[in-house]
Amino acid sequence: MNPEAIKVMNERFGKDTVLALATIDGDYPAVRYVNAYYEEGAFYVITYALSNKMKQIARNPRISVCGEWFTANGTASSLGYFGKEENKVMAQRLREVFAEWIDNGHNNFEDENTIILQIKLEEAVLFSHGTRYELNFRS
Repeated sequence: MNPEAIKVMNERFGKDTVLALATIDGDYPAVRYVNAYYEEGAFYVITYALSNKMKQIARNPRISVCGEWFTANGTASSLGYFGKEENKVMAQRLREVFAEWIDNGHNNFEDENTIILQIKLEEAVLFSHGTRYELNFRS
């Protein structure tokens, strides 16, 4: 992948960023904003396992996201409970990235339904300073 595009992705999205996340709900897309963090070809979101978005992802994991001069397609999946041992490194990173709001009472980290959603990107289009990058994240 283009090193300049990777640099732009990390600078723009390697922090607390708001994205529009689209899932499929029956015959229609369902879109909502989420706080997300980007790292190495994937976005990470703290969410609730019993939410409509997770029910939709369980039925169809194909998603689209849209952010600042950026649009992408990929696959979403639950990494499971935020507090489980396998999520320790990412959970700590998300605590740091989302420090401004993470403990505002919206999340219950004692509830095992508080999970980390991983959005693995497949294809994306990124614009930066007049340059269009077409990104392929598939290995």
